[in-house]
Amino acid sequence: MYSVFAVDDEPIVLEGIRSKIDWEGSNFAFAGEATDGEIALSMIHEIKPDILITDIKMPFMDGLQLAEAIKRTQPWIKIIILSGHDEFDYAKKAISIGIEDYLLKPFTPEELLASLKKTAAQIDKERKQLSDISKLREELKSSETLIKKEFLNNLVHGSADTNTVMQKCAELGISLISRYYKVLISRIESKTGNTKNQQEACSLLNSYSAAINEAVSFFHHSNLLVCIFKGSTQSELDDNTFRAAETISHIATKNDDCTVLTAIGKTVEHLSQLKESYDDAKRILQAGSTSKENRIISSDDLAETETGAEDALLDFNEGDPLVDKLKYAGKGDIKTIIEESMSLIKKNPDQFSVFASYLLVDLIFAVSKLVEKLGGNIKELNPEILQRKFIDDAVSDETRFTKTLEQVLNFALEFRDSKMTGKYGNVILKAKQFIEENYADQNTTLTTVAEAVCLSPNHFSTIFSQECKTTFIEYLTNVRLENAKRLMRETDMKGYDIAYECGFSDPHYFSYIFKKNTGLSPREYKLSTDGLQGHARQ
Repeated sequence: MYSVFAVDDEPIVLEGIRSKIDWEGSNFAFAGEATDGEIALSMIHEIKPDILITDIKMPFMDGLQLAEAIKRTQPWIKIIILSGHDEFDYAKKAISIGIEDYLLKPFTPEELLASLKKTAAQIDKERKQLSDISKLREELKSSETLIKKEFLNNLVHGSADTNTVMQKCAELGISLISRYYKVLISRIESKTGNTKNQQEACSLLNSYSAAINEAVSFFHHSNLLVCIFKGSTQSELDDNTFRAAETISHIATKNDDCTVLTAIGKTVEHLSQLKESYDDAKRILQAGSTSKENRIISSDDLAETETGAEDALLDFNEGDPLVDKLKYAGKGDIKTIIEESMSLIKKNPDQFSVFASYLLVDLIFAVSKLVEKLGGNIKELNPEILQRKFIDDAVSDETRFTKTLEQVLNFALEFRDSKMTGKYGNVILKAKQFIEENYADQNTTLTTVAEAVCLSPNHFSTIFSQECKTTFIEYLTNVRLENAKRLMRETDMKGYDIAYECGFSDPHYFSYIFKKNTGLSPREYKLSTDGLQGHARQ
């Protein structure tokens, strides 16, 4: 399935693209639309479609400017340009940008579908070429790549000669002069342990790594991508890093068998301090060694608790592997931690209660240390787990023991998250309040909401999706649709008035989204609610 996003300032053209193609019956999915390039840009950064269809001449930001911006940041997106008869000069420039196809207006649905199929074939061909493992191996063995990797590896490990760093950068064609820096490490793994899938994902990622803005990168081992980011301001650095983290995850997980854990080290001000940022990212990665979730974890985020105390977790180096796991584990990692504990017990079945007691006491001790470090008191928060009876009851049989482990782990992660995401819990609350108050404004976008909560759009996008388990656009659309349903139930407003009242720029697009989400057209929904209300009155 290939996702398609359309941009045109003529609503009738968008309606034709949306309604004249049999999306359900084809191998394509209509992912969204916009009426100008500026709004489209922020939406595309979050949706990350496979194919972009864009008009060439539009107000604010035209199709060429949009195509150039997209090719810089998301080079895998294939672009189909729509153009009028008198726009040949524009078309020539579009070809130089690297568009995949060009359609002359007016065009038929058959012509558009043929263009989409042609573009999809190009995507398949490119992915196959870029995922070629042998190509990755050859590139990684080339002398130029090896020299660059050795230099960058020494740089992040603090073993590079600082007196010759700039000279070496010039020799290798690397630009690293900036005000701020941070290191990102992404670990790509196969869920099923399939080495070929993992290598193909890394090869695809390696092919696109040059397009990551303001960064130099190298593969450390076979599945660790290390990126050094620079920025003239902290907000610019933050934005570039989070955009890259989402891009890395998106590219690598095109293979459904692969997951990506991305760790972002703290911000530093000198190249000589890169090791500090690298070590931060490495600690997060090592602590999440059992994670099978796609996650982006930033050291800068974890370094602030609800009360603003610095380095609450990152300075918590007790040397206990279990404590490290608790610092960064996700809810999805609980099962893996339990399985690891049970594997030790199953090796000694005759001493179940002894080993189970030992493991549970060890876990409770680790949880107590974590809670204390985060400003809590285990005796007040969960005194039950400190009682001898709690342990004796838990080890009475295997089923009860695993349930108890799950209970204690859930308590630890929930308490940690209440502290670690306290800052962002407030951000999410503020963002949702802003959306509730401004959903009717068609100009309410990821960018405007991010500005309202004082975060960069990409940082906010990552936080929102991880905290809310849905993307910003999906959440905003749902708020608009729920309010549309309310107006249908409570008023006699026409469908097109409801569309505008709820922030949709085009009533036809509103109808499409409404049916896609509810299974009913607005008219069918209105009739069904009128029928229910009439029945209730009887």
